[in-house]
Amino acid sequence: MASAQLQLMPDKELQTVFAGNAQKINVVWHNVGDKTVDADIRARIFQTSAATAVQLNEVPWKKLQVFPDQTILETVLLDFPIVKAETKFLVQWLENSNQLLGTTEILVYPTNLLSELQPLAEDKAIGIFDPQDEIKPLLKNLRIEFDDLGNSDITNFSGKLTIIGPFQARAQEPVDLREQIKSRAKKGTAIVWIQPPEKYHKLKPSFYSVPEKQVAVVIVQPGLVSDLSENPQSQLNLVCFCKLALNPQPSALPDLTAQP
Repeated sequence: MASAQLQLMPDKELQTVFAGNAQKINVVWHNVGDKTVDADIRARIFQTSAATAVQLNEVPWKKLQVFPDQTILETVLLDFPIVKAETKFLVQWLENSNQLLGTTEILVYPTNLLSELQPLAEDKAIGIFDPQDEIKPLLKNLRIEFDDLGNSDITNFSGKLTIIGPFQARAQEPVDLREQIKSRAKKGTAIVWIQPPEKYHKLKPSFYSVPEKQVAVVIVQPGLVSDLSENPQSQLNLVCFCKLALNPQPSALPDLTAQP
């Protein structure tokens, strides 16, 4: 009865986590029937490649109760092994009768994604203006050299790459920040400028670049780099923005070639 009534709802986006213990996975369940479902749910974890899927573990999760026509969001803590690159995992959800209820695809990433920033800066210090202390601890853990620009004028920094933000509010930005950024960019420093959240929603691109000589200032909306310490996609985005700032690319129409 449980397997007939209880459905795992598909993810809107592929979930991404870092390798390690107790990583948060979201699952949404829906009872399509007219009776309450009580089911003991287990998770069976597979690591996959292009040709194989190897079972790593099977763990009990919880006894789930879902009322008729009810939809619930649950968070599951699962352990994933250390990986050296992006790796796909599958989680099969089974109920007490060993009936498969659904599958969740997860991309697992190594914890050193930001280490790519060091060679981008040509092994020189990266300028960091980080009033929220979101980026500096991550760079310290990876032993990436940086200059803390929180108490200095950005125009005095002479390195190849600077990251400015995230900010909690517009008030954290220096009054002359725009002028400092423009001046530093004219001297050849690539800059990623993460914007503070807006109180009122305005139509604007999620990111865009302003070329300056051989580099650019890349302006980024905060949602693209949110929760940096826990979100692999945010770290991948930050690295991508730094590459774009160092090597500006002209805008082009989308490529309609079918992707594999």
